[in-house]
Amino acid sequence: MSGFFSERYRDLRPYVPGEQPLDRSYIKLNTNESPFPPSPLAQMMARREAGDLQLYSDPDCRALCAVAAEKLGCGKDGIIFTNGSDEILFFAFAAFCGPDRPAVFPDITYGFYPVFAQLSRVPYRTVPLNGDLSVPVDSLCGCGGTVFLANPNAPTGIALPLRDVERIVASNPGTVVVVDEAYVDFGAESAAGLIERYPNLLVTQTFSKSRSLAGGRLGFGLACPELIADLQAVRFSMNPYNVNRMTMAAGIGALCDEAYFRECTEKIVAVRRSSAERLRALGFELTDSSANFLFVRHPSVGGEELCLRLREAGILVRHFDVPRIKDWNRITVGSGEQMDALIAALEVILS
Repeated sequence: MSGFFSERYRDLRPYVPGEQPLDRSYIKLNTNESPFPPSPLAQMMARREAGDLQLYSDPDCRALCAVAAEKLGCGKDGIIFTNGSDEILFFAFAAFCGPDRPAVFPDITYGFYPVFAQLSRVPYRTVPLNGDLSVPVDSLCGCGGTVFLANPNAPTGIALPLRDVERIVASNPGTVVVVDEAYVDFGAESAAGLIERYPNLLVTQTFSKSRSLAGGRLGFGLACPELIADLQAVRFSMNPYNVNRMTMAAGIGALCDEAYFRECTEKIVAVRRSSAERLRALGFELTDSSANFLFVRHPSVGGEELCLRLREAGILVRHFDVPRIKDWNRITVGSGEQMDALIAALEVILS
């Protein structure tokens, strides 16, 4: 750290992204990427835009918003597109939190939330997960702060039923409730249908997981027009050209290719189910994941040791150095072949 670094950020603890190694070829089950390539239509549309990269992208994302409004059943003024869903989450911290409106979220959840709170200079507090690692609904009801709720939660994969999400939203009428639905397409209930009833609800989603565009960086938010206008004010104050031309076109292609979207998500859910059964047969304990990953631990091997031994075998999984979940690992649901390799490696390690 240089002597020029701002004093206000001296205590900032940056988010640590999943490893993207270049030293060898690994089976990557550590960053919740899709095992499938983007939709052929998305690829074709992105290539078509490559010839116009000398021109700025449309800051209003009008073509993409029009398609999204039709496919997602929302108004054009009720959606905002961003550079991945991380960007809209940061916008929400900036727009809806402050000294009198702290951020509130579970103690074990998406690791960017405390980073965004620190970067935005807003206070925050956490509520501990229940003993079974589920989200404590009552602790988030009427909590007096801006709620950030990952549903399904990360890294546990556990999803709250929609009735509990609605209870949290309804009990916090004076503050915004942000429901982060990065993994919703793999088996959870979306809260998007509640937006018309609750002006304090912001739902965020991403194209990274279920639409195979992690490298394209495209996320979006759904809310009433007034909340979207707040977020747009922040966006235009920071980066109005935040979605590039190729990503915008790929997003349109991904939304239009609904058959490919359904095929890929259904395959991942099926592989998740079969992989969970095979892991249980090996003695693993698993949470009830509704995401594109599994959260597991084994009684005879520690989480860090298992992560390192899998790495030696050429397979990457994600381990979190957090006391309460130090014996757990998060395993992305890959292709059938990738999961076969994982199970084979685990059989060797456990033997």
